[in-house]
Amino acid sequence: MKIAVLGTGMVGQAIAGKLAELGHTVTIGTRDVQNTLANDQPNFYGNPPFRVWQEQHPQVQLATFAEAAAQGEWIVNATNGEGTLAALHAAGADNLAGKVLIDIANPLDFSHGMPPTLSVCNTDSLAEQIQRTFPAAKVVKTLNTMNANIMVNPNSLAGGEHTVFVSGDDSEAKDHVCDLLRSFGWRDIIDLGDIRTARGPEMLLPIWLSLMNALQSPLISLRVVR
Repeated sequence: MKIAVLGTGMVGQAIAGKLAELGHTVTIGTRDVQNTLANDQPNFYGNPPFRVWQEQHPQVQLATFAEAAAQGEWIVNATNGEGTLAALHAAGADNLAGKVLIDIANPLDFSHGMPPTLSVCNTDSLAEQIQRTFPAAKVVKTLNTMNANIMVNPNSLAGGEHTVFVSGDDSEAKDHVCDLLRSFGWRDIIDLGDIRTARGPEMLLPIWLSLMNALQSPLISLRVVR
């Protein structure tokens, strides 16, 4: 399958790398291709610039948001939550229409420093904003409640015995996304319901950040015990 991953950060790289490993044709979308390739500075977390990652993954192409979305049969939103709507507008509504749009971003607001707060919560969610803004897309919220490495390799932590959530209005789209999650190694997948239920997983971020700080590690996840 041809999949566009929008966002060149740690999450976008992890998702794109895993998809390529599984045999999908992957294009990463960015705002400005030349600027992305020209950047030679480590990111906020000290990770090497994108071009170093791409040299290690030559099968993954880099294109503008619009070019990537046009090529992709599915779209993965791995952009910074505060810039998500702008990025999707740049990708183009026509390029999103009728396609599964997997939203793994979080609406984190860093404007007041650390820890970040949520720019939207309680009565709305980033996933709902995306669905309202691009009604022809089939938005499915998932994979936003764990570290990027765990997203694509759940078995690396506690034998994979932890939980991932999905939310969305289109049942068939959610079924397809669940199949993709299983290909990543996920076994405990809970369908929470329509897109409004994405509020819950997005509001898990404050406790996740508190746990990360308390345990001094991002290698944590959540499990629903029945």
